Formats: sequence, C-alpha cells, structure tokens
Amino acid sequence: MNAAKQERLPQLDIFRALAILGVLHVHSSSFAAGELALQSPYYYWLNWINIFFKFGTPSFIFLSSFVLFYNYYGRPVNRSLIGSFYRRRLKFILLPYLLASAAYYGLTLYVNGILTQHPAKSITSFLAALFTGSAYAHLYFVFISIQFYLLFPLLLKLLQSSQFWVRWAFPLGLALQWGFIFWNKYQLHIVEKGSLSISYLAYYMLGAYMAIRFEQMKLWLMRPWRELEVRYKVRTVLLTVMWLAAAFIHVQLWYRARHYGIWTDSLWYELLWNIHTMLSALMLLYTTFVIYRKAPAAITAWLTRLGELSFAVYLIHPLLLAVYRRFGQSIPTDSLVYVLYVYGGLFAALAGSWIIVQFAFRRIRISWVALGNVPRSLVNGSVAGGSGRMSAGKEISKS
Repeated sequence: MNAAKQERLPQLDIFRALAILGVLHVHSSSFAAGELALQSPYYYWLNWINIFFKFGTPSFIFLSSFVLFYNYYGRPVNRSLIGSFYRRRLKFILLPYLLASAAYYGLTLYVNGILTQHPAKSITSFLAALFTGSAYAHLYFVFISIQFYLLFPLLLKLLQSSQFWVRWAFPLGLALQWGFIFWNKYQLHIVEKGSLSISYLAYYMLGAYMAIRFEQMKLWLMRPWRELEVRYKVRTVLLTVMWLAAAFIHVQLWYRARHYGIWTDSLWYELLWNIHTMLSALMLLYTTFVIYRKAPAAITAWLTRLGELSFAVYLIHPLLLAVYRRFGQSIPTDSLVYVLYVYGGLFAALAGSWIIVQFAFRRIRISWVALGNVPRSLVNGSVAGGSGRMSAGKEISKS
C-alpha cells in the first residue's frame, strides 16, 4: 500500500468557500422563507434563495469524507494512525463543539430569561442537547461529523480490504441511507433524524469513492475544456443539465407547498433534496477546479481565505444573524427593501464572522480552543494549536 503523502489540493479551499456561502444564504433567508413573508410579491425569490442553496451542508459532508479518504486511504490502519486521528479531532473538533454548544445553549436560556431558573433541569436539558447536536440549530452538522469520525477507521479498513467495496461504496451508502429513511418514516418516527450521520451516508460514500479514484477524476477536473475528451464533455453537460433541473423542481415543490399550502408525501421532498444536493456537490467540485484555473487571482485569493476560515465562520455566524435580526423588524415584508434586508443579514454574518475569526486567529493564542485548527496561512510563531497540516478542523471547515 502506498503510504506516500498526497499532494495538497488548494482547490478545496474554494469548495469550502462556495459551501459556506450556500449555508449563509439558507440561514439568512430562513425566517423570510417561512411564514413571515408569504404575502410578499418577492416571496418566490426568497424561497428560491432558501431552497436552491441547501447544497451547503451536504457539500461540506461530501468534502469532509473526500479529504479524509484522500489523505488516509494509502496509509495502513494501525494504532499510531488511529491515535493521531482521534487526538486531533478531540482537540480541533470536539472541544470547539462542546464550547459552542454550551455558549449557544446558555445564551438561549439568557435571552428567554430562564438562565438561573432550575439549574439542575437546565444542565440535564443541556446534556440531552449536547448528545443530540441540538444545542443550537446549526450544531447538528458538527455532531454528525463526530459520528462519522467514530466510524471512519472501520470504513477505511473496509475500503482498503477490497476494490469490491470501493466500487460499491456509493450504491451501498445510498441504499442504507434510503433504507433508514423508509424505516424512520413508517416505524421509528425520529423527528431529529438530520442529527444522525446515516441520513447522509450516501454523501460520505460518494466523497470516499471520488477520493480513492481521484487519479482518474483528475482527467475531468484538471484539464481545460478544450482538452477534455468528448466523453467527459458529454458527462459535464449532462451533470449541469440534471443539476439545474433537479434544483428547479426542488424549488418549485417547496414554493407550491409554502405559498399555496399544497403539500405532498414527505418522501418527495427527501428525494428532491437528495438529488439536488448530491448533484450540487459534484457540480461544486468541478466548478472549484475551473475557478482555481481561470478566475482572477484576487477572486481566487478571497475565496481561498474564506474557505480556510469556513469552519470558524460556520460556528459563529448564527450569533451575528441573531443580533442583526433585532434591527429592521419594522420593514414591510412586501417591499423590495425587505429583500435587501435579508441579503444584508448574509453580508453582516459573513463580514462580521470573517473579521472576528481572522482577528482571533492572529491575536489570541488559544483561539483554536473555540474555533478549531488555525489555517495554514495564519500560522506563525505566536499562535498555538495551528499545525500547518490538514487537521480535523480544516477537514470539517472544508467539508
């Protein structure tokens, strides 16, 4: 087995940037796309933002698996590897998750005026939220990533054992994911199934397959369009058409339900979300390599830095959105100004998070405790916790 160190793929920072922009679009439009602005003449656009950009978190999940298997597939699974793997994830993923969960949960209790009431009950409730990824709405993603990390050495060993498992990784992941979806719908009835990693198993397995087969994928990802073989051009066009079609149908399905109250079986929403976001992950991967190859240096640099900061931005942006939404509540939802207000939340969360995170990484020695691994480009002699290597914090933020 080839244990040589894999070449670094700087393109993946751009992928992370596109994924976090997707997350910010969804979160900034969540209130408006609910019942708040249903009667707005701009509601179709608000709903479109909220549904089209739902590829953010699934793309992170896909990339998290891609990075892990890309880095570890050629290495033997032994005690040293497993020990190093879990030490870094405890330090750069679990610790920030614990602190973020406590901070958001405590802040929620404070805002609701019950922080000091029934402390024993609050602690019990917090522990339940901690072990279900529900201390705050966005933390489920980190929670399911931790679940995947627990399984990763076993999956790595399995896929290393035979090319049979590599070939069938994605179909089996898809079958198990949908088997759970049907089981939950008709028997289990778990409300927070999105906090279970099996709900995203197909994304993990697709990321694993793409990473293991990356040498073949290079023929598609790294060559300019004019140098691509006809078969790759045809597949790229088909992927683009299928992605746009799935996204449009997904948007329309939710618009019909939200705006007109015409709902259909929940499996259709699940299916369209699954197709739309899975094709989005592949489309983002291709687009990422195109941007890295062709975009102006300033754009590439901006996206790269955003990608490097994406995990920390993911952790803190809901706090800034919550503060932002305390202002402008008197804006009529049927005005164009309200649409601009929604987008203002996106920019406020992005810019504010970026400034806070970059300042913390540059100036606060122990910032990694709360924000994860310090990006390679910000590592210097005065910063602790940054290894300059692709560690757990980078993997999630790049996920």
